[in-house]
Amino acid sequence: MDYDKILSDKIVNIKPSGIRKFFDIASKKKSVISLGVGEPDFPTPWSVRRAAINVLERKRTTYTANPGLEELRTEISRKIKRTLGVDYENNEIIVTVGGSEAIDLAIRSVVNPGDEVLIVEPCFVCYAPIVELSHGIPVPLETKMENEFKLTADILKEKITDKTKLLILPYPNNPTGAVMTKEDLEPIAEILRDTNIVVMSDEIYSDLTYGMKHFSIVQLDGMKERTILVNGFSKAYAMTGWRLGYVSGPFPIIKQMLKLHQYAIMCSPTVSQWAGVEALRNCDDEVEKMVKEYDTRRRLLVKEFNRMGLECFEPEGAFYVFPCIKSTGLSSEEFCSRLVEEYDVAIVPGNAFGESGEGFVRVSYAYSINHLVEALKRIEEFLNKLKSEK
Repeated sequence: MDYDKILSDKIVNIKPSGIRKFFDIASKKKSVISLGVGEPDFPTPWSVRRAAINVLERKRTTYTANPGLEELRTEISRKIKRTLGVDYENNEIIVTVGGSEAIDLAIRSVVNPGDEVLIVEPCFVCYAPIVELSHGIPVPLETKMENEFKLTADILKEKITDKTKLLILPYPNNPTGAVMTKEDLEPIAEILRDTNIVVMSDEIYSDLTYGMKHFSIVQLDGMKERTILVNGFSKAYAMTGWRLGYVSGPFPIIKQMLKLHQYAIMCSPTVSQWAGVEALRNCDDEVEKMVKEYDTRRRLLVKEFNRMGLECFEPEGAFYVFPCIKSTGLSSEEFCSRLVEEYDVAIVPGNAFGESGEGFVRVSYAYSINHLVEALKRIEEFLNKLKSEK
């Protein structure tokens, strides 16, 4: 059988994830310290696990309503109101299989063939491939370290055309840790208000900010009606394997997204949904403890990378640093490949997050201090070796 004639050209031509490549390398070497995956090293809070155990013991394992448990959507609505001051009805919310499904639903429900989708870069790896699979055209919006990796009005205006359908706004940002404040978002909103451009605001790291409170574009006048808000439980509540996310937005859009969700998924895992109810009701203190620990790790990495001569932007959200490695003379791929092969430390090349990430590397601090200190020691040894080679 000739599989080349069977497989979809679209999927064959999409590149594999650059994150997974280095994760797979690390998994094959027992001595490797991996700082490559964005997965909290904290256990899921005990009360959440206990809630899931109770669900199993009570045999509450049947399907839920397609958009999710009414109780969970009510708690999601309350959380959005509590944190952002914005009201969503339960019929404007879908519980999804992680934030990833929410992203997929949003893009596929909005994009027609030939539509242009503006994507802030560097960014999470899945946006452009989903746009391409939807027969849309990804248009990168390059952000720079000198602008603190923020989207500016000038960059946005330059890329808008009559084919522009969607803006993907991923803040707090993976991989840079950048955030957008109210003052940063107001000129963006001003450009969009008189257009038919939809915003997909991916706010999966909204609970993980340092020294400031997260601000969403939906909080600005006229933006809720044109914004699809994506969030989830994986990062803030250390629930990556539970695969639980959610999307909220204008009912006419959510109504169409629900069709895709019905046909592809049916409903999110029932046990995870009940666990999510507990997380939203009773785990704010647990999130706060994790954020404090992340903050300690964040400050350690920024200080040490700058001391080593790798200029490092100070992130204000998420749990990544994005040091610049241009001074070494190596490409991002070369730097990461040599580091894992010669010093057993796995990190992710910046160009895995878009071409504008070339010259940088992503380092996750969702790991213990001891883990990070040993990795930093090996990275410094690697840098000293590179200097001796010149």
